[in-house]
Amino acid sequence: MADLFAEFEPDMPTEDVRPDAPLADRLRPRQLDEVVGQEHLTGPDGAIGRMVSAGKLSSMILWGPPGTGKTTTARLLAAAVGLRFASISAVFSGVADLKKVFAEARDHARIGKRTLLFVDEIHRFNRAQQDGFLPYVEDGTVTLVGATTENPSFELNAALLSRAQVLILHRLDADALATLLDRAEAIEGRDLPLTPEARASLIASADGDGRFLLNQAETLFSVEIETLLDPKGLSDFLQRRVAVYDKDREGHYNLISALHKSLRGSDPQAALYYLARMLTAGEEPLYVMRRLTRFASEDIGLADPNALVQCLAAKDAYDFLGSPEGELAIVQACLYCATAPKSNAAYKAAGAAWRSAKATGSLMPPQNILNAPTKLMKDIGYGEGYAYDHSVEGGFSGADYWPEEMEPEQFYTPTERGFEKRVAERMAWWDERRRQINGE
Repeated sequence: MADLFAEFEPDMPTEDVRPDAPLADRLRPRQLDEVVGQEHLTGPDGAIGRMVSAGKLSSMILWGPPGTGKTTTARLLAAAVGLRFASISAVFSGVADLKKVFAEARDHARIGKRTLLFVDEIHRFNRAQQDGFLPYVEDGTVTLVGATTENPSFELNAALLSRAQVLILHRLDADALATLLDRAEAIEGRDLPLTPEARASLIASADGDGRFLLNQAETLFSVEIETLLDPKGLSDFLQRRVAVYDKDREGHYNLISALHKSLRGSDPQAALYYLARMLTAGEEPLYVMRRLTRFASEDIGLADPNALVQCLAAKDAYDFLGSPEGELAIVQACLYCATAPKSNAAYKAAGAAWRSAKATGSLMPPQNILNAPTKLMKDIGYGEGYAYDHSVEGGFSGADYWPEEMEPEQFYTPTERGFEKRVAERMAWWDERRRQINGE
């Protein structure tokens, strides 16, 4: 297959595209080696490249951000292997539309023409509608190519996923976006009115979305600009693309995961970056605070008990100040957590203790540590022999507090980091005293 960034020839005729069509439509690739940024799929060793070379397609789900070529790739696939192309959108289609598409596909199959059915935004079909594809995919009536911006493992039926490959399209990098601008200038016959720095800013503003970039370029081509625009002039002229971020979908979970792991890895710079990504994209600040507070207990714990205090104080400060002033308190809590000593000893201890509690059921504590508020309870031995630690030399009795039917267990093992190192020393002293008192 030709180089991914093969020379683009704007004077070649493009079928079904009007001369006054939007720039993105006029620049739509006419063969797979013109698709930019997806060489890992379209190249000779890529999944799509191998299928095209073999002349046979399997059903697939194209998963990637907006403006990365999902629709274009599907259309070119059909042409590359000689399939009829049919397209529907899950946003605008219902059961009646699906039945019509499948009936037409069966009619063409009878005369030897198989159909590639492209389903845009396939994740928007409900589970029952997704199940409706299965018999037509299994009997070969259609080769299904679905497109989605959402994680298929969350949004698509397992039965449908088992019958289709999931192919991941990457957001377009700076080289791929620059290639699109070169092609736009070639088809328009003139350069964009931008300084090199402004051109780089335009590419960065697209955030990996080729369609958005071409729409911005078309806006620049549509007006007469006498002097080349610098980055500030470009910013004044165009609107920057809003970052892709759906608070109830994968982008949300990806960023909170990145924030949590940056904090755990003690990288305050990366943690602050992901915090900013979330807040500037419109995430609820109190949601971020809940995650930071959880982190303070799960990944710091007693290595620095003040981390939890800092997070709760930041929550109160944000409640009091609101945005944007209160967001600085969130930043402070984030940086405190990132730079604090780390320990998951409390987190692991909680899991072990919960498992033991479920396994041991309703074992009674030893009678000597039970309160005896009634005469009967005193008569049967409740509280008898209890050693009041404050009255014992050293403030430590070394008593056994475990149920008689159960051997003592160790759930919490403090680390040697931060305040927890002092806790470890204290616990070691108690263990030694306990052995001495019990004659071990």
